[in-house]
Amino acid sequence: METDRKGLELPRLNGLMPTLESTALKLMEEAGELGAAIGKVRGLSGERQRWSEDAAMAHVAAELLDVAQTAVTMMFVLEKDYGMDVAQLLEGHLDKLRRKGYLDSDAALDG
Repeated sequence: METDRKGLELPRLNGLMPTLESTALKLMEEAGELGAAIGKVRGLSGERQRWSEDAAMAHVAAELLDVAQTAVTMMFVLEKDYGMDVAQLLEGHLDKLRRKGYLDSDAALDG
């Protein structure tokens, strides 16, 4: 179902001791895997598409969720190691989107 909002609650992962640097590297790796998945299913590297459209997009979506999980992990690192208030940063981000006209001025995160 398409809506104007997507909300994710992704967990802090067990057994990891991420740093800002290791998480940034992981984020770039995951973004690369997302790009590779899109390229592969679109045949941009010369492959003939062998997957159904549904299977291909499910693969792209899975890679996108890996990117999201890694971004959330970086948020945990920023909170824990650097004392950042991610909720406050999110409000600043939403304000920026409003200023740029990407979000209605009366729109709030909770709808």
